Amino acid sequence: MPKVLIVEDEEPLALLLRYNLEADGFSVDTCTRGDEAEIRLRETQPDLLVLDWMLPGLSGIELCRRLRNRPQTENLPVIMLTARGEETERIRGLSTGADDYVVKPFSVPELMARIRAILRRTKPAVVSSLLTAGDIELDRTTHRVRRSGREIHLGPTEFRLLEFLMQSPGRVFSREQLLDGVWGHDVYVDERTVDVHIGRLRKAVNRGKVRDPIRTVRGAGYAFNDQFTEV
Repeated sequence: MPKVLIVEDEEPLALLLRYNLEADGFSVDTCTRGDEAEIRLRETQPDLLVLDWMLPGLSGIELCRRLRNRPQTENLPVIMLTARGEETERIRGLSTGADDYVVKPFSVPELMARIRAILRRTKPAVVSSLLTAGDIELDRTTHRVRRSGREIHLGPTEFRLLEFLMQSPGRVFSREQLLDGVWGHDVYVDERTVDVHIGRLRKAVNRGKVRDPIRTVRGAGYAFNDQFTEV
């Protein structure tokens, strides 16, 4: 489920965008202030940011500039929303680092199409219905997982956990990041719960003499082995 953060201080517009994105299969979070969004983006990173130009606390244009100067967010896809339609302002927005620039009022279906187009280009894994790595195949549409053609039966949490890890092979996620990404930051779950579900996932995918695709990084967390496809 692709994750989008909407930073927009016009509540009716934010609700409209949230409704349409969630109806189209996206996981959506919203906030109304630029400084609040900056803090949230340091804690967890979405797949795409929809960012209003004019915001209280910190302007969207300044937030975009700061994001591009941080290694963790320098490649985060950003769509800028603004009432400023002049060519000079569009150039300013794009030169600051926005991937796209949408002038208000705009067509919601057009914005949805732009979001999907950017994700197909920058993060194809999050919009593809099929994830594959080595001999493991995960189908988001049917919620089925196979390894070497053999179907693997996973619980809903183990499925989401495997999906989350397979989207970013090689990247190490802390337990806190996995909790936010799989369970959601609004749900309170103890961090050790991650270890329990990782154990269940390993038991399900590693039957027989096969290589474990999940790597434990001591003191850091877990990762889907980025060398797994070469095994």
